[in-house]
Amino acid sequence: MGTPCHFALFELKPSFRLDLDQLATRYRELARGVHPDRFADASEREQRLALEQSASLNEAYQTLKSPPKRARYLLALGGGELPLEVTVHDPEFLLQQMELREELEDLQDSADLAGVAVFKRRLKKAQDELNESFAACWDDAAQREQAERLMRRMQFLDKLTYEVRQLEERLDD
Repeated sequence: MGTPCHFALFELKPSFRLDLDQLATRYRELARGVHPDRFADASEREQRLALEQSASLNEAYQTLKSPPKRARYLLALGGGELPLEVTVHDPEFLLQQMELREELEDLQDSADLAGVAVFKRRLKKAQDELNESFAACWDDAAQREQAERLMRRMQFLDKLTYEVRQLEERLDD
């Protein structure tokens, strides 16, 4: 008996399209049930189990609420180990990555907060489009390679979005 599937924990069918509000609500309900405070007077074993359940629940929630992590998890569920970092045979995307990075560096050098906001909106739009493309093909075995490529693009944009937020905070100070 392995660890339960992240989706099963939340009583959801494995799917890329999730209602994130519903997921958050269910997470809070489940988290209350395994909160360590509830086991303050329990045996050491029960406390340890509650802690493990709480950690599993947390990990499942963090995975499912993030589109790139959810995509990666779905592909892993579908079988086959996914290499963490691969040299992406995706020249068009590699070029786009370099262009986006250069653009972000320019925004940083010029401390252009308005430009950063526009860049962020463009990233969000690109992420939404990737999410839609992934949703359409992740469970089709014939499109497995395409799904993996999309997932890696999602991971890159996610990382870039994080860097944009950090830049915004630095420029705001």
